[in-house]
Amino acid sequence: MKKIRCAIYTRKSSEEGLDQDFNSLDSQREACEAYIASQKHEGWALVPKHYDDGGLSGGNLERPALKELMTDIDEGRIDQIVVYKIDRLTRSLSDFAKLVDRLDQQDASFVSVTQSFNTATSMGRLTLNVLLSFAQFEREVTAERIRDKIAASKKKGMWMGGTVPLGYEPNGRTLKINQSEAMTIRKLFELYATYQTLSAVVIKTTELGMRSKPKCTVNGHQGKELTRSQIHHILTNPLYAGYIRHGPKVYDGLHPAIITPDEFDKVQSVLKAQASKGRGYTNKLCAPSLLIGKLVDEYGERLTPSHTNKKEQRYRYYVSRRLASKCTSKNDDLKNSWRLPADRFEKQICRAITRHLLASYKSDLLTNPTAEELSKIKDLLHHVTVQTGLKSTATLLNCVELVQLRSEKIKITLKPEQLSNLIDVPIKRINSTLLDFEVPFNTKKRGVETKFVIGTEGLDNHDPVLIKNLAKANAYYDAIKQGQTFDQIADKHSTSKRRVQHLVDLAFISPTIASMVIDGEQPSGLTSEFLRYHPLSSNWDEQMKLLLCYKLPSKLEYLNQTVSAEIGRRDFLL
Repeated sequence: MKKIRCAIYTRKSSEEGLDQDFNSLDSQREACEAYIASQKHEGWALVPKHYDDGGLSGGNLERPALKELMTDIDEGRIDQIVVYKIDRLTRSLSDFAKLVDRLDQQDASFVSVTQSFNTATSMGRLTLNVLLSFAQFEREVTAERIRDKIAASKKKGMWMGGTVPLGYEPNGRTLKINQSEAMTIRKLFELYATYQTLSAVVIKTTELGMRSKPKCTVNGHQGKELTRSQIHHILTNPLYAGYIRHGPKVYDGLHPAIITPDEFDKVQSVLKAQASKGRGYTNKLCAPSLLIGKLVDEYGERLTPSHTNKKEQRYRYYVSRRLASKCTSKNDDLKNSWRLPADRFEKQICRAITRHLLASYKSDLLTNPTAEELSKIKDLLHHVTVQTGLKSTATLLNCVELVQLRSEKIKITLKPEQLSNLIDVPIKRINSTLLDFEVPFNTKKRGVETKFVIGTEGLDNHDPVLIKNLAKANAYYDAIKQGQTFDQIADKHSTSKRRVQHLVDLAFISPTIASMVIDGEQPSGLTSEFLRYHPLSSNWDEQMKLLLCYKLPSKLEYLNQTVSAEIGRRDFLL
């Protein structure tokens, strides 16, 4: 009889009760041991090693004991995982699929003590998926309840934990003032009110020996020198004026204030005024990065601004943090990182926003719009569109709350307050469903830089060569219709017969695409060189479908789809 080595895995989401002599982990293990003992006749044998994860969520696989267990399975030390319930192993369907794949690779399996089903049958697998779906649903509902509880508690002014801010000490569900640290907070607000620049405040705090909240170290409780970012966070934190912040909303707190609300508001006014100027704004080489804190990648990580100088010219970029810091050695992570030319990207986002608003202002943007309102909105949007330079870009990007890079799409979220100011209508009249919209994009690598084309909005994308060739193609086609041969056309225009045959195909491009080329709004890959080796279909609808998908076909795809149409067209020309 084959010996089946069984390992028991236990897990508990919270740390509550783990210090008891007999806790939930012990209860799970006891039930699993009894079940393994009942299967002794099948050759089941218990592995004495414990795999316990106490106080860890089942929403992910980042658990020490589970990692150790899977390592032992990969090394062939375990044949069977025994759990009390399936959700002890994981509460995520995607994570469960990964675990099952690893188990299958090692000819290992798992069993649930309290849930009996056979995964060798289709009904058993269906039952398993249903159970895991409910486990994942339960985890998500629990998370929603916790978020709602935190939001409701903060609305009442409670402090809901986390890092204890400088100047305070925890006091149940609120805070009490630490008088010695509170002096530091008051001094910071006083210094900023006096000097009105963060750089000067940083210098003064260093001179005065002001430090952050003490932390326990090997040398005792010590604080560190305050950094620029820490000072800015303190100066913009409404907590010190007696408020509690939850997301974009601020509520009256139960804790005492260190400074008065008037002092806090005065500092915010100065900070806002300084921010509107931008660092180095008066220098022509410098320009503010208008999407700071608003641009995130597909992993949810914010892109950070960067720049380089070449021949007295400043080139700005938005760069992935993992690329900027090179904090990872994984080539795939660096390969999937972003390095976007900031100026071009910002202008394309502005054009996408303008197109979205112009396309929706007549019907969906407002509830029950009047003719006067529609005319006013159109004039305002047109005014912003025709503006040039930083002013127009800043006006539109000020309306942006978030820009998310996704797979072949960009999701743009607009701020209702700023949009209301832009089009001069009450915020309650704006259709909130139009504040989020997506636009497709194409990318083209050029070294480490990524050329970004959002939709068909190729800024400054005029191709004089393609426009000239379109004109030649129509002239050649007119000559053919008048009865001239390819040789006669080639002699007249001092070119080769083969060149005429290649270019005349461009006369069959749809008028819509020809208009896009003239306006410079064609996809960046649609060039004369591309069309020479990848002629478009003679069907105008098929041509537009390709462009609406923002993809250009490969030569093989084109030959498979349109070879019959091309043969018919060439027979006609000849």
